[in-house]
Amino acid sequence: MGLLECCARCLVGAPFASLVATGLCFFGVALFCGCGHEALTGTEKLIETYFSKNYQDYEYLINVIHAFQYVIYGTASFFFLYGALLLAEGFYTTGAVRQIFGDYKTTICGKGLSATVTGGQKGRGSRGQHQAHSLERVCHCLGKWLGHPDKFVGITYALTVVWLLVFACSAVPVYIYFNTWTTCQSIASPSKTSASIGTLCADARMYGVLPWNAFPGKVCGSNLLSICKTAEFQMTFHLFIAAFVGAAATLVSLLTFMIAATYNFAVLKLMGRGTKF
Repeated sequence: MGLLECCARCLVGAPFASLVATGLCFFGVALFCGCGHEALTGTEKLIETYFSKNYQDYEYLINVIHAFQYVIYGTASFFFLYGALLLAEGFYTTGAVRQIFGDYKTTICGKGLSATVTGGQKGRGSRGQHQAHSLERVCHCLGKWLGHPDKFVGITYALTVVWLLVFACSAVPVYIYFNTWTTCQSIASPSKTSASIGTLCADARMYGVLPWNAFPGKVCGSNLLSICKTAEFQMTFHLFIAAFVGAAATLVSLLTFMIAATYNFAVLKLMGRGTKF
């Protein structure tokens, strides 16, 4: 059997929905975490440079930003691990479903993959036996999880609900920066607005970013326009937009995972395979 024919037969049993969802999940999480981290850093610099002269006014904000940045590190690690598990579950359940419908056959390539996962023949000597035994224990433990698709459906459903809240929260800074950018556009084109330039302001206090006693707390007129023209503001604004897009991509990937896992579980359940196979 040639290499191309072997790969073609392996691709027949590949869960394409899970593959697309995994790629989308990795892309979305990387975009959300990377851009979100840098956007929070840029926000911290803008606040302490232009909106407050007293460190105590934004000390709490800095602590919150640093806490969110640590949460981002954990979120990235968790999603890359869980995405890999969901992909493995997709291969596992899709293979079982296609065996039920009779359009999946074990190939030489598949046998070789199974031998690699299960450790194949134990190597000669105590060291080879110990490595094979350890790998078999890991695969056995993983197989117990992969043999319960209902657990993945429940966990993914709960995770989707939580990430829906994260997606909504990621829209808040985009909204704040967009309002500020819109105000700057009005200042730059005074003929398009009836308000006085001096009354057009961006107030960080009204969004809860700073306390009401913070000074100055807001920037108005030409000073605000000069802030909007800085590279820091432009970069932070676009980073928050990219983080929002990443959150949306991750949400779509979770929905795809949930639909695919629910379909496979329902087929196995209706076909009498139960929740464990």
